[in-house]
Amino acid sequence: MGEELLRVEDLFVEFKTGSIVTKAINGVSFSLHQNETLGIVGESGSGKSVTASAAMRLIPNPPGRITSGSIVYKGQDISQLNESKMRKLRGNEMSMIFQDPTTSLNPVFTVGHQLMESIRIHKNLSKREAKQESLRMLELVGIPAAKQRLKMYPHEFSGGMRQRVMIAIALSCQPQLLIADEPTTALDVTVQAQILALMKDLQREFGMAIMMITHDLGVVWETCDSIIVMYAGQVMERGSVRQVYDKPLHPYTWGLLDSQIASDQNSQEVLPAIPGSPPDLSFDVQGCPFADRCPYVEEICRESKPARVAIEDGHEVACHFQTDTSELTRKEEANIGASATGS
Repeated sequence: MGEELLRVEDLFVEFKTGSIVTKAINGVSFSLHQNETLGIVGESGSGKSVTASAAMRLIPNPPGRITSGSIVYKGQDISQLNESKMRKLRGNEMSMIFQDPTTSLNPVFTVGHQLMESIRIHKNLSKREAKQESLRMLELVGIPAAKQRLKMYPHEFSGGMRQRVMIAIALSCQPQLLIADEPTTALDVTVQAQILALMKDLQREFGMAIMMITHDLGVVWETCDSIIVMYAGQVMERGSVRQVYDKPLHPYTWGLLDSQIASDQNSQEVLPAIPGSPPDLSFDVQGCPFADRCPYVEEICRESKPARVAIEDGHEVACHFQTDTSELTRKEEANIGASATGS
């Protein structure tokens, strides 16, 4: 990995609807380096997409706003930039692939028109030059008969091809930071693998950093260098992919891993699930946000928010009872304790 490209420090984001204020992001911090792929995981509503939108300064205001914290890109706090300066960064240096290409692409314009528009806005090329660059980008992302495809509309493309078009648009100005928000969710397994392989190939070619937003841990293991696990707008655990996979430290991470592992086993087996529901973020959460769902909860968990503690180099966890033992050892200890109590 190269030098630090992006650093988010103690970020808070809220949304106001009438008199209800939802605190969607609560003190999120992380960094991303050149050539690194960072995975942000968690169940729906954990704050993954809001974090990505905040990093791009795309939080709609109203109803949302960044209330505190910093977003430092190449040493500059972009949370303080006006919209005019942010528009110069977006596209040129920072790009985003959204979850659903069907809604992201304009149905009334050809794919070529939409590619050329993005290129001409950011690269100041002539119409002819922009057309040539659009053709090159479609070929680069593996779209066959690219010259003919330039004249086609989004509805004439398959889901996988539309996602490739979105990647072509996002990479058309060779950004240094690419944010991919659930880029393979609506695709079948074969196309998903093709898209992920394509993104890794393009990362090597352009030398960019990637922030991968996903709920699929399998995608993270295959594509990412590091990972942050989010829950209720907070970071529960972060570390390298190998650290989190080999030695998960937070009970929420264990629950996610159990579900992922079970999904690869016999389809007739009951899929383990984390009981309960995430907290309502329109109310203040006093202690650990996972307390009501955690099998190891103690009174301190409900009273005090745990600080994030470094267990080893680069591996941090926010838990009052963090330990250097493995997931299996911790669960065995809990089971032994339960058996002794019941005997």
